[in-house]
Amino acid sequence: MTEKPRLLVIERDAAAATQVRNRLSEAFDLVVVRTVSKALVLLREQPFTGVYVDADQLSAVRLAGVQVQADEILDAIADGVAVVDPELVVIWSNTEFTRLSEDGASPVGRKFFRALGNPEPLNDEPCPFLASLVDRRTHGRAYRTGDNRYHRLTVTPVFDAEGKPSHLIVLTRNITDETLQQQKISAIHRAADELAEVTPEELSEMTAEDRIDLLKYNIQRHMENLFGLDFIEIRLLDQTTRRLAPLLTVRMTPEAATRELYALKDGNGVTGFVAATGESYLCADAANDPRFLEGAAGARSSITVPIIDHGLVIGTLNVENTQPNAFDERDQQFLEIYARSVAGALKMLELLQAEKLSTATASIEAISRELALPLDDIIGDATSVLDRYAGHDEDIILRLRNLLFRAREIRKLVHKVGSAIAPEEKRKGPRSRRPLTDIEVLFVDSEQTIRIVAHEILDQLGATVETARDANEAIALARQKHYSLAMVDIRLPDLNGHETFTKLLEVQPDLPIVLMTGYGYDPTHSIPKAKSMGKLAAAFYKKWNIEDVLKVVETALEFGKRLPEPGPNSPPHDRAATG
Repeated sequence: MTEKPRLLVIERDAAAATQVRNRLSEAFDLVVVRTVSKALVLLREQPFTGVYVDADQLSAVRLAGVQVQADEILDAIADGVAVVDPELVVIWSNTEFTRLSEDGASPVGRKFFRALGNPEPLNDEPCPFLASLVDRRTHGRAYRTGDNRYHRLTVTPVFDAEGKPSHLIVLTRNITDETLQQQKISAIHRAADELAEVTPEELSEMTAEDRIDLLKYNIQRHMENLFGLDFIEIRLLDQTTRRLAPLLTVRMTPEAATRELYALKDGNGVTGFVAATGESYLCADAANDPRFLEGAAGARSSITVPIIDHGLVIGTLNVENTQPNAFDERDQQFLEIYARSVAGALKMLELLQAEKLSTATASIEAISRELALPLDDIIGDATSVLDRYAGHDEDIILRLRNLLFRAREIRKLVHKVGSAIAPEEKRKGPRSRRPLTDIEVLFVDSEQTIRIVAHEILDQLGATVETARDANEAIALARQKHYSLAMVDIRLPDLNGHETFTKLLEVQPDLPIVLMTGYGYDPTHSIPKAKSMGKLAAAFYKKWNIEDVLKVVETALEFGKRLPEPGPNSPPHDRAATG
């Protein structure tokens, strides 16, 4: 017996269509559905000879045509789209979403997350499906799939006429490239933090050569482990002779390692060109680039970026590969970010290894440096406790205030002794005027090494410095004492830069604040947000030399003069030191 051809019947009114359906069943094997959406699903999954719909339901036919067109559009877009029911079962998906399924099979009829191979969430945001059903709004979350790809799911709920959830529409966007890029940038920043990181104990035992060796070791390790690079060269620029002296060469030929290069646009290879212009250079194919001078044996491509300190080229960073077109603009961006950190580390080491003018001065400065952070810790801890005890035990408050007063007196005495025994020639030198005398600076940074450097530089300029390790400690200090200005890192362990900025201004509305970053990367956009408020005194890209620090402090102080006078509820000049 020959099988009847299959006919799909869209039947919204079963009673009215009974007679027609009976006639059709004599010649066709009928499959009856009540909705156009169900009909479209079946048409996609099963073979039919034709489709029947009553003449009085032509609007449904037109709707079906629109839905078919919509399906074609959704199949053509690059993002995955799926429709799931309230039980998270997939009832429809476009072609791109089907490609995401773990086994390549159709996800229709399967649980959503199971179809994707149970991807791993990347953050602590709530499940977008549950959140959307609870507050009836669109929610999203990033996930990593088993093939190490990253996608962001955006879920929008749809409700019926009775307000009950009928289904959810899911948009999946591939964010692999941007996620991997962000991970690489974060890794670069972590590497930058440890470039020249040493403890005070290690620092006291290290010579200038030891510190440079540590920097070279860390750079080589980062290049190999983080970037996967084997051929590396760093040269430092002599500002007088314009000679590019090798600092670090890894797996370069002996000829390249000893080659004399100068910061000139012509005749000194890509490195000389980059040093002369301050512009990065991506060499895609060395065989066709007249500027390229071979560093690694058989090198076919390279990236060379300038090492810049406060707008001044101080060196170059060059990497090479034996394959042509081995690098792209993204690699160049990563190296430029890392080169900024190398510049900062070089400047920090230059500062830390500077020779003192006399044995007496060196001794006093060493004592001051050794006492600086312990005194800051005492002041910070005591102030935090005082902040919590405000309005409670008066005896404890009195003792804490006395402790703060004594700690600050110790610092003043050390400075006084140092000024008294400093050699006459130093006191008469160009910086004997100590331009920041009577200026009190609150310096906030989680890195101990940076806090040491801040004391080194600002003490030389005559300022009194107190440091905080995190935002809450800084806020407690500002609540108890009035400062001339605050310098705040935008990456603190408890609050971001903008949050710290805002809370400090709540405590001291007249406080000039400088937001600092060590690498020009501002993930929370703290600096633009603060600028938009019109209350940011300055932004400082950490350049640890005395001229740059003096310039940004003077800018902040000038900004502070234009701020309104403090109100009657502002903290007194030194509330913690009274009593």
